[in-house]
Amino acid sequence: MISMAIQSTVRLAAVVAAVALGAAAACGGGGGGDEQQAGAKGGTLTLLQTDDFEHLDPARNYVTNSGDFGQRLLTRALTQYKAAPGEAGQDLMPDLAVDTGQANEDKTVWTFKLREGLKYEDGSPITAQDVKYGVERAFSADLPEGPPWPRQLIEGGDDYKGPYEDKGGLDSIETPDDRTIVFNLKRPVPYFNYTVTFPVFGPVPEDKDNGVKYDNRPFSSGPYKIEKYDRGKELVLVRNEHWDPKTDPVRKARPDRIVVKMGIDPTTIDQRLIADQGEDQTAINIEDVEPSSIARIVNDPKVKERFIQGGSPCTRWIGLNMSHKPLDNLKVRQAINYAVSQESYITSRGGPVLADPTSTIMPPSLPGYQKFNLYPNNNFKGDPEKAKQMLADAGYPDGLELTLTSTTESGAYGPDQAEAIQQALAKAGIKVKINAVSASVYYTEIGNIKRQDDLVFYGWCAEWPSAETMIPPTFDGAFIKPQGNNNTSQYDDPEANKRVAEILELMISDPQAADRAWGQLDRQIMQDAPIVPLSYDLRSQLIGSKVTGAFGAQMFGGHVDLATVGVEQ
Repeated sequence: MISMAIQSTVRLAAVVAAVALGAAAACGGGGGGDEQQAGAKGGTLTLLQTDDFEHLDPARNYVTNSGDFGQRLLTRALTQYKAAPGEAGQDLMPDLAVDTGQANEDKTVWTFKLREGLKYEDGSPITAQDVKYGVERAFSADLPEGPPWPRQLIEGGDDYKGPYEDKGGLDSIETPDDRTIVFNLKRPVPYFNYTVTFPVFGPVPEDKDNGVKYDNRPFSSGPYKIEKYDRGKELVLVRNEHWDPKTDPVRKARPDRIVVKMGIDPTTIDQRLIADQGEDQTAINIEDVEPSSIARIVNDPKVKERFIQGGSPCTRWIGLNMSHKPLDNLKVRQAINYAVSQESYITSRGGPVLADPTSTIMPPSLPGYQKFNLYPNNNFKGDPEKAKQMLADAGYPDGLELTLTSTTESGAYGPDQAEAIQQALAKAGIKVKINAVSASVYYTEIGNIKRQDDLVFYGWCAEWPSAETMIPPTFDGAFIKPQGNNNTSQYDDPEANKRVAEILELMISDPQAADRAWGQLDRQIMQDAPIVPLSYDLRSQLIGSKVTGAFGAQMFGGHVDLATVGVEQ
């Protein structure tokens, strides 16, 4: 999920210089971002994947792979992250805006001035009013899956119903002229210029908006436009001839054409890219490589040099739905934490080359991280006897039955991973039924609080180097919503909610103390055991031998940065 707040601009620059989000990216396929080796423009890049993107509508785009695709190719936002490997990829840059924003003294009002010469795919001008309308769409109940920041941060967001119901718009977003947009916020937000990197802060022309159907054909403000979209099968992008590279400091837009081929078995994708024949020489797998392919890849030097591993500021976990019995019982949740084997989960994904076990919410890369393990389970192998004891203390001496949501396709939340969890919990007397759904609708399904199962695979990536982008969206009760919910534990603890608000205030006056406080809150929340932490990991992808300029982008969860890739001619 990207998907993932921040301190002041000055402080974040220091954080970026000091903190690496995950391991440095491995580079392959002709240079990993080196400008001289990245290749000339032209040719066709092919992206191979098992499932369709969940959403490309900028109001709904909030998963790392579709975020990478949408933000780098189709939808520009007010600001953006630099297209560079390693820590440099955390640097903030202006995108549609001429700079990274101007704030008033207390950071409650942010102003962005748009560049001159910005155009959509039909040559019409991009205006500040279009950006305002694009943000306002995110308040509509019809488009619930996107990032929570507009509603959480913009004044009047609690009551505004979106432009389909309220044609008057949101007064707190002002557009004094066609190139100026002003955001009036509920509280001081020193990091708001990082918030506006999301596609939801990109332009949508009102006359092109067709509600939920916009997902099928978003109108391009980026370097490419959609030529064809056959959902679940193929998506073809061609150049947006009205995109002017002089107005875009981020995107290189090297290929003439980008073809996304979907519905391919993941093992087949790996086999094709390992073989490296024909059009597969200019292809990338969008998803992680299969665990069964790892040994073959790392043991063949010629293939290994095309193996891209991007560090990610992400943690994966199992959400324990506390609105369901018996998961409302603390001892039951603690028992599950003892019983789960992180080692088995990681082995099912391909082993320690891809991930490390964890016992915390925050990944080690975030400022304020504290290393602790409140539920030691035989060095992450699982402790079924301790779990049985906890279940007996909770009133379940004969065990219990639960349902786990997974994906039907392989991946971090696929069948093998579900079986690893199922087998570990069975040793403690917990019978797990697996409810497998398509990856293309997985987050939509588990984001519905009425349909959510007992246990769900989930995870979160810091959206910039602060735990504020990790802990509030996933553990603050104020973020629970009927659809598009990210608090998969439905955790709503008054003390934790209060502490979140206090730390948000502390960030303004003492950012370093706030960092420490997030680490302490991590421990406080884990005392309630709303989740089972599983791993923090590297994104692992394979590219063809004629793909150039490829590296794992940290701010896109380690996915290959599509802003820079090219293909040899």
